[in-house]
Amino acid sequence: MRALLFLTLLSAFTMTSTWAQTPQVAKKVVRPAVVVHEEPVSEEVLSIAQRVHVGQMPCELGASVHLSADAAAPGYFQLSGKGFRYRMKTVATTTGAIRLEDSKAGAVWLQLANKSMLMDQKNGRRVADECAHPDQVAFAKEMVNNPPPALIDTTGMGR
Repeated sequence: MRALLFLTLLSAFTMTSTWAQTPQVAKKVVRPAVVVHEEPVSEEVLSIAQRVHVGQMPCELGASVHLSADAAAPGYFQLSGKGFRYRMKTVATTTGAIRLEDSKAGAVWLQLANKSMLMDQKNGRRVADECAHPDQVAFAKEMVNNPPPALIDTTGMGR
């Protein structure tokens, strides 16, 4: 009986010392880099993308946005601000306005001659409005000094 107890203790000690000597190495999981394959854009869209104002732009109510072109994917832009970040793709329009979209998030960036705005189509609201690049500020001042002609001529209508 003593011999059995001795062998049990000896085997337990041997196993414990073996475990203590073998360091446990954590397996490092290597994940491959995520490569985003953007669908190519047309020549028309690339020409529109060249007219997009980039940089830091102040907006109304003290907000601001930062828009930067993606050098690796022409026609694509990163738009970020307080609490949001979007991957925008240039989209052709019939109105002449410059439009960038993040179709997954439902975000739309509209650039007009005198201002830009960020819309949330999913929730039906403006996220940022009256955003202006220095070129847009200059155009807006020019519109005040030299207003464009009225689209509908109301002279001679009894007024």
